[in-house]
Amino acid sequence: MTASTSVPSGFRGDINGLRAWAVVSVVLYHFGVAGFGGGFVGVDLFFVISGFLMTGIVVSGLEQGRFRLFDFYMARARRILPALVALCAVLLAAGWWLLMPRDYRELATHAVVSVLFLSNIKFWTEAGYFDTSSHEKWLLHTWSLAAEWQFYLLLPLALLAVGKLRPGRHGMQVFVAGALLVSLVLSVVLTPKHATAAFYLLHTRAWEMLAGGMAYLLAERGVLWTARQRSLLEAVGVALLAGAIAGFDTASPWPGWRALVPVLGTVAILLAARSHSFWTGMAVAQWLGTRSYSLYLWHWPLAVALTYLDLSSSPGAIAACLVLTLVLGDLSYRWVETPTRVQLGRWGAGWGVAALASAAGVVIAQGMAVRAQEGVTGRFAPEIELVSQEFLNKNPRLDECHISGRIDPPSCVYGGPHLRAVVLGDSHASSTISAVAAALPNAEDGVMEWAYSGCPILRGVKKLRNPTWQCGGFVEWSIQKLKQVPTDIPLVIFNRHAWYTAGPLVKQKEKIIPDVYFSKPYREFGPEFLQEYAKTLVQTVCLLTRDRQVYLVRPIPEMKVDIPIAARAMVWGVHSETSVSLEEYHQRNAVVWEAQDAASAQCGAKILDPLPYLCLDGQCSGIRNGRSMYYDEDHLSEYGNKFLVPMFAEVFQKGVAPEAPAAAKITFK
Repeated sequence: MTASTSVPSGFRGDINGLRAWAVVSVVLYHFGVAGFGGGFVGVDLFFVISGFLMTGIVVSGLEQGRFRLFDFYMARARRILPALVALCAVLLAAGWWLLMPRDYRELATHAVVSVLFLSNIKFWTEAGYFDTSSHEKWLLHTWSLAAEWQFYLLLPLALLAVGKLRPGRHGMQVFVAGALLVSLVLSVVLTPKHATAAFYLLHTRAWEMLAGGMAYLLAERGVLWTARQRSLLEAVGVALLAGAIAGFDTASPWPGWRALVPVLGTVAILLAARSHSFWTGMAVAQWLGTRSYSLYLWHWPLAVALTYLDLSSSPGAIAACLVLTLVLGDLSYRWVETPTRVQLGRWGAGWGVAALASAAGVVIAQGMAVRAQEGVTGRFAPEIELVSQEFLNKNPRLDECHISGRIDPPSCVYGGPHLRAVVLGDSHASSTISAVAAALPNAEDGVMEWAYSGCPILRGVKKLRNPTWQCGGFVEWSIQKLKQVPTDIPLVIFNRHAWYTAGPLVKQKEKIIPDVYFSKPYREFGPEFLQEYAKTLVQTVCLLTRDRQVYLVRPIPEMKVDIPIAARAMVWGVHSETSVSLEEYHQRNAVVWEAQDAASAQCGAKILDPLPYLCLDGQCSGIRNGRSMYYDEDHLSEYGNKFLVPMFAEVFQKGVAPEAPAAAKITFK
């Protein structure tokens, strides 16, 4: 075998077959097909393949003296933009008829950043890829296109610079190897600490593409390999890919060191270069490979549609969407991808740029118009939009006073300067603080908020999935800060305990494990974990009650659906259950109630029970008087939390306090 045989300039069936592996694993993972819990690694395969091909184009062009930077960028744009623009245009058109203002505005925003190839940065600022809320974003999958495009922009510039400083392939090998190592180290170090950023952003993903580039640069060593050796190398690669797809799941921090498994598997198959292999050369693999980009584009909106219709667990609906993915992917490939790439190539650079810019500009303009009109209200029945718009009706000082990840919050005071209570907790405390303030006896009275998202008020608590969240540090900060608060100022503790002790209310496709721990992490919500949780709760409350009166708020009822989002399903003809029974509530919160009762009996903490105010006739409803009580599935809206004002008034029942001492008027910073 010659070097040209190892890395042929023309079509390589093994690479096309690898694309099939990538897209099939991603599609089946997103549709929740059993056995593909790690199917998200398909994106890693795409990254390696892209790095291999792009490095080959740039390096071979530079070595032959025919590389043109503009031509490279235009070729990439012709390949990626038309089908992406078509997808965004179709979704925006369909969204007019099917999406509530909230969702339509979000889709418009994501369409704009998608065609600008900035969606990975946008999604990084919103939520993690594996978070439940991300499963409702129609263009979430475009994050990988953005990361690839950013790589495409930088790679040729870097290799051009290296070529001038140190001509020859060896210099490029040294550079690619060095950049790969730096990016890999960043990925391994940052994944446990900043999981969302590490997943989406280029600096922790570039090593995967650079691994493909390194495979290209070293591919000529294959001239020494026999056919048997290449077959064995391919088998190792296939085993690594299969193991990653079947062995990893959403509980595996990603990318980090674990991504080495599919990356090395892909590199092995690329180096083996067996175009007529059983694993990659089958006709079905070749058909899927040629259409992999369009299949990837169209499958995810169909998966989101199943979520909207509450059919994501329906085998029949999943099968139908898999077939529809094949149909739409094939149509996109034959009617959009191929003809536009050919035609734009014929038109020449000037007309090609104009056509691509115009098409992208139309999507951007439409998206910006929808954003400017806040999703265009008035398209649906007023009662449906009223429920839908409640997602906006949240604490107006949320961004100012509830800063995630900060163990020393701003100590915001709601109401007047005369401090009457401190409210301590997680995001549920932030979502109800205005109701506490509304219960104050006098206009001069105020309440102070200390809140940290996703953290129960328990000493020594740690986070499993987000270890950089300093939950235990926040609790210790609060204990020390309370020493500056007069002891006659009561403390109100409000947490979403059920989330920590039982996980999400809605059944998940993947196994959910406890996200908080104390002495050691747990793999299930078993008796040992619950016993340690309850014991720590009692101990923490007893410590706090030594100096002041402590009020423990019972967990508020969680809904099975995001109530404002449930309104959108009505447009699709689906009516979700917008209430939970008291029986379900008590079953889910039994451990916490028992622990709170123990803290009350042992330490004198007082209990505040929201159920009489939120539940009627054995049901806790998410909608009352035609309005949503919640701005999502578990946080009370500014409308809903006002039903708790009489409950919080119990904190101030002793009457109007005398003029507060100077210490009670301290503004904490």
